[in-house]
Amino acid sequence: MSDARIDKWLWAARIYKTRTLAADACKNGRVTIQGTRLKPSHIVKAGDVIDVRKSPITYTFRIKQPIQQRVGAKLVPEILENITRPDQYELLEMSRISGFVDRARGTGRPTKRDRRKMDEFTTPTYVDDPFPWEEDDEDDEE
Repeated sequence: MSDARIDKWLWAARIYKTRTLAADACKNGRVTIQGTRLKPSHIVKAGDVIDVRKSPITYTFRIKQPIQQRVGAKLVPEILENITRPDQYELLEMSRISGFVDRARGTGRPTKRDRRKMDEFTTPTYVDDPFPWEEDDEDDEE
């Protein structure tokens, strides 16, 4: 087989988990060849260089073998060559490091500190002696 649909190839080469995700990426302009957006039905051949934008970086792959059936992870190097520039991986590492620091307050799971503040806020607090007059009334009757 000398050619394959791009959505099938992206799925078969394990770049996307499902063919639907691969097709959606094509439709949304995240898969390109030399800057040209591809439709899911675009036919790719051996030697084509594709760019796949997965936020925050753009991966670049050279197609060695256009396939349509999914293969094991060990066989992926026979199907594609990863020629992504090193600066893209640096960008990925920077986003991983800064991802936790720049988390918007209130998004995601609460931190331990946030949880303690919520517990402190929702736990009722009592004054030392909420009804001081009741004790005094009992003492007066004796």
